[in-house]
Formats: sequence, structure tokens, C-alpha cells
Amino acid sequence: MDSGLFSIEGGAVTARALAAADVPALQRFFEANPDYFVLTGGAPPGANEAQSEMDDLPPAGMSYTGRWVIGFADAGGGLQAMASLLSDFLAPRVWHLGLFIAATSLHGSGRPQAFYDALERWMNGQGAQWLRLGVVIGNARAERFWHRQGFVQTRERGPLTIGQRQQMLRVMVKPLAGGTPAQYLTLVARDRPGEA
Repeated sequence: MDSGLFSIEGGAVTARALAAADVPALQRFFEANPDYFVLTGGAPPGANEAQSEMDDLPPAGMSYTGRWVIGFADAGGGLQAMASLLSDFLAPRVWHLGLFIAATSLHGSGRPQAFYDALERWMNGQGAQWLRLGVVIGNARAERFWHRQGFVQTRERGPLTIGQRQQMLRVMVKPLAGGTPAQYLTLVARDRPGEA
């Protein structure tokens, strides 16, 4: 892992961009925290889940300028959470949060909230004005979490194949510099209700 992008909890946790050498640690994190994969895909993470996450790119024709897989590591290097991000996705200053997973043992502790808050401040500092994500409809914990963060639905997409399941996604957006969902939809037509 590199020297870190930002710190949380008085420096007890550091967010770092993960690299190829971190794939085994990310795989161990996924296997120790399988709830997301079981809920959304119907099975625990596969043997190559971390490598797939590191290699995952948007489809051709979907523009972006940067991509990160970020690990939130404690002082001993153990992963507490992870996030995957794209900058300038589909439009300038729109950032996409592809995945955010906190260790199951931290759920309900407030720590995932602190991790996300620090991540959002970092993205804002990097120029993000809009954040977007997709949450699986029926993943009640995630739906509540993102709603509490100020994300609002713009549309539903699907069905999409996730692992062994067909799922519908709730596409959600949050302005970081003011603005309304209608203004966002002038930038990202793909997220308008009824779009293919």
C-alpha cells in the first residue's frame, strides 16, 4: 500500500490506494466479510473476487479520468473497509462510487459512517461536485445508509446479473456543491428515468 490519501479516527485508520500487491489482503477482507456478496449475488465472494475488483473497468464508451480501489487500513495494515471510485464518470466532476464495504463487525458502530464521511471530503477536495452510485433494491441496510448520506434516487436499472442473481438497481445521486437532481440529469442523461 502507498503512504495514504487521508487519515481517519485521529490517524488510527489510513485510506490508501490499493495496488496489485494488495490483492491478497483485499481477497482476505472479502472472504472475512461475505455478507454483501451473499445478499447481492447469492454466494460468498469467489476465489478471484479481489482481482476482479481491481481489474473492473466501465464498459467502452463510458468516459472517466481516474480510478481507485481504496482500502481503509488500521495501524497493523488490516483492512477495515474498502471503496472503488471513478472520477469524471460520464461527465466532468461526477464521481461514481462503485462499491463501499465495511467490515461486518463494524456495522452499527458508527465507524463506516466516519470512513464514508472522510472519503466524501476527499472526493470533494479532488474536484467532485456530484456523487453517484447504484444500490441493489432490497439491500435494506445499504439503502438506508445511502439515504442517510443525502443520496436521492434518479431511476431504477435492470434487471442486471450480479453473481447468481438478477437484481434491480436504484441509481442515486448526491450534490456536493449545491444543485438539484434535475441539474444533474442535464449532465448525465443515462440516469434519467426511462433511459435505456
